[in-house]
Amino acid sequence: MEPLDRSAIWPYVDGEPGAYYYQRYGHPTGAEAERALGALEGGGTALLFPSGAAATAALVLALLAPGDTIALARDAYYGTSILFRELERWGLHFVEFDQTAAPPAHADLVWIESPSNPLLTVPDFEAAAAHPAPLVVDATASTPIYLRPLELGADFVVHSATKYLGGHHDLLLGAVVCRDAEAAERLREFRTRTGIVAAPDAAWLLLRGLKTLEVRMHRHTQSATELARRLEEHPGVERVRYPGFGGLLSFDVAGGAEAAHTVETSTRTIRNATSLGGVDSVLETRHRWEGDRVPENLIRLSVGLEDVDDLWADLDGALAAAATRT
Repeated sequence: MEPLDRSAIWPYVDGEPGAYYYQRYGHPTGAEAERALGALEGGGTALLFPSGAAATAALVLALLAPGDTIALARDAYYGTSILFRELERWGLHFVEFDQTAAPPAHADLVWIESPSNPLLTVPDFEAAAAHPAPLVVDATASTPIYLRPLELGADFVVHSATKYLGGHHDLLLGAVVCRDAEAAERLREFRTRTGIVAAPDAAWLLLRGLKTLEVRMHRHTQSATELARRLEEHPGVERVRYPGFGGLLSFDVAGGAEAAHTVETSTRTIRNATSLGGVDSVLETRHRWEGDRVPENLIRLSVGLEDVDDLWADLDGALAAAATRT
């Protein structure tokens, strides 16, 4: 592993600031993590932030002005719309649209997600890229292993690096990868002035995660594909959503909210917890957080690296428990 440098300051060189002099302006560990992520995305300029939400906030505040409108995919992570609603008091607006169709014409920024969380829709990239406004793609669930949005016409890629990029449920981090160098410098300047800077420890953990990203994503996909197939055949499941890659899927439990609650509290190998993208499998009902934008019996499952038969035995037992109680 690359060395972890926690320094907050570095000495000047011959009386002048060197490449690093104060951590808010950049640090060696963060720069190396950004270089590695940018290379994975096909050569864009990557910038790290303390969380995915911080990356989202910094990007829209650096790019837009009061009165501008964001066209947001209706299926996108619910926290994105909550954040944009918070920013409405500063004059930013957003409208939601079906990302499987073209964005609204009047938007100043288009924001899509592939696949969406937790409904797992995939956007119409051609229609989104054809829009004259800058295009942002949240590729958290795809990772660069399965999707490189810059190659499909996107201007920015957003990641909650807390998820698959980190991969171990032990860091909080966000990232923006920029196609255009000038836009990247604008975002870097905004990051510096606002202090929305990722710390070295999280950047170092990201470097660790990126080293195993490809092999982890292939294992996630292999297991999730098999579990999705078995869930589709299970009488206790009404619907399964899976895009065919990655470790994220969702399914609706027969019997409604009570049955779904029984499933999420009956697993033993799979932990009942939020988030996704780690080596350990987790699941939860999402209605508690997202309300009526998702079915009340929807369970989001992040498939980890455990043995697939052990995971299935856990799910099958939990579904049996729900059927017994309902």
